[in-house]
Amino acid sequence: MSTPEILVAGETLVDFLPDRSGPLRAVEGFTRRAGGAPANVAIALARLDEQPWFLSNLSTDAFGEFLAATLDEQGIPDRFLTRDGDHRTTLAFVAHDTSADRSFTFYRTATADQHIDPGVVGNNVLENLPWVALGGVALASEPARSRLLDFAERAHKYDCTVVFDPNSRPELWPDAATYERTLDEMLALTDVCKVSDEDLVGTRFADRSTDSLLDAGPHTVLSTRGAGGARVVAVERSPWGPAEHDHPGYSVDPVDTTGAGDAFLAGVLCALADEQSLDEVLAFANAVAALTTTEYGAVDALPDHETVLRFRTN
Repeated sequence: MSTPEILVAGETLVDFLPDRSGPLRAVEGFTRRAGGAPANVAIALARLDEQPWFLSNLSTDAFGEFLAATLDEQGIPDRFLTRDGDHRTTLAFVAHDTSADRSFTFYRTATADQHIDPGVVGNNVLENLPWVALGGVALASEPARSRLLDFAERAHKYDCTVVFDPNSRPELWPDAATYERTLDEMLALTDVCKVSDEDLVGTRFADRSTDSLLDAGPHTVLSTRGAGGARVVAVERSPWGPAEHDHPGYSVDPVDTTGAGDAFLAGVLCALADEQSLDEVLAFANAVAALTTTEYGAVDALPDHETVLRFRTN
């Protein structure tokens, strides 16, 4: 196995998918699936032939054993996966509306993903690592928040390209002020930011999202628009120079949008690591995301590289 060029850091949890659309009170059955945005990104990268390192903390409870087995089956190296016998696994119950969009109800009190330990990643690893990607959910609680901010600063110091997805879940944060303050701190250490409109609601970035985000630190911002595709804006200090590109997305019949944003980010990372142009990055990432919505579950629906290429040529 070649040494991974991308390290993904963040939570791993269990999603419970409903047996029908509608509010949770009307759901009688659920199907268990591995989830957590960074875990989805890591597995998607492995499917796309860009095997990453993955930094996370798994409980030793039954759900943690399930997650560990899933990551192993998906070919994710366990070098930076720690195990935790003192905390349980985060659970997320998903509800779908009639357009396949989803909402989450989290059970996340004193859980393992809040105790990620970036100290297991040595500076010797960061010295030779081109890409580090972090998700926002793990930043919602201490001690993971402080640990991951320190890790992002360390990665920045060693010239890793830091990629950040805020992935806002307001219900997980103690208050809006903590979220905005953490967002400011993280953006100052970020090179590439992937964001949706929902991530910026209630923050100072909501009105002029792209310009204000670029002013806050990143040199490149990718904005997702769901079925409407995506946009990328890069400024002159970016490695690829100033650029603006839009992609309209692909027409599919969605059944579950869980993990589509994570699949998009994996597509971005894969294409950037392959030194593709920004317009090609958008097209590839949109294809990965579109395919993910055509099946249930964030992990089960992730396509391999050949499937993405075939989809784009049809």
